[in-house]
Amino acid sequence: MKRFLNAIAITTTLVLAQSCSLLPKSEGKPISNTTHQHEERSISESHHGGHSTSSTVHGEKKALTQAKLKVPSNITPNKSIPILIDVQDLEGKKITKFDTFQEQLMHLIIVSDDLQFFSHLHPTYKDNGQFQVEASFPKAGGYTFFSDYKPTGQSEQISVLKTQVPGITIAAPEIDIKRSKTFNDTQVNLALSEPTVKAGQEVTLMFKLQDATNNQPLTDLQPYLGEKGHLVILRQSSSLTAADYIHAHALNNTPTGQVHFMTSFPQAGKYKLWGQFNRNGKIITADFWINVV
Repeated sequence: MKRFLNAIAITTTLVLAQSCSLLPKSEGKPISNTTHQHEERSISESHHGGHSTSSTVHGEKKALTQAKLKVPSNITPNKSIPILIDVQDLEGKKITKFDTFQEQLMHLIIVSDDLQFFSHLHPTYKDNGQFQVEASFPKAGGYTFFSDYKPTGQSEQISVLKTQVPGITIAAPEIDIKRSKTFNDTQVNLALSEPTVKAGQEVTLMFKLQDATNNQPLTDLQPYLGEKGHLVILRQSSSLTAADYIHAHALNNTPTGQVHFMTSFPQAGKYKLWGQFNRNGKIITADFWINVV
């Protein structure tokens, strides 16, 4: 363990907020992990604390925690590496107790900065405020980590951390705006409650899942993380922050084979959605783009 710690670089850019929040934009830049550096930034932002449908109410300026990301000093694409996340209070004291929410102690969303790569992981709590997980990165470029956790007695917190995979970056493909896609044996159709999605306007996102072989609504959907489905939304941005992150919760009492989410988008732009669903024990991740005016 000591040898590993000596071989890691610590890269940190922190933006802290309550869960399901829509935050005002904050500047942050990735810190290269190709050299041994240690930088801490704790950014307090005004935030909007949301309820289960991601609607918002005004909140106070308050940052309750900070986190540190530790990764190896040299990351090779497509090679699994250990990732450590240390959670502390604002005075640098380790937070040791966490509450389970959505069946886990921590949800870690990793995306490439071009939003082509998405991974939803659940790090293992190792004790003394430290979480560990293994992950791999498909290509060179910047990656952003959205770490979602709930210290005991506090609201959910989101720490935004960044790292860089060295190498030559490849331009992202053109945005695919199709509303019907097939993922292995499942066809997923996305419908919206509004013909035009406007910033600040509440909208229902309706995922209709069908068997790709017969186009019949799925009857084998099971709960995922305690709900009918899971949805993460990110706004396309040159430097992703918590302001670009939306976590929506599934609505109850929807038709067979359908999972609905209600949310609103804080500002105009292009947003990417990742809906995750449990089909008889197999997780389906369906991605779509939405333009918000």
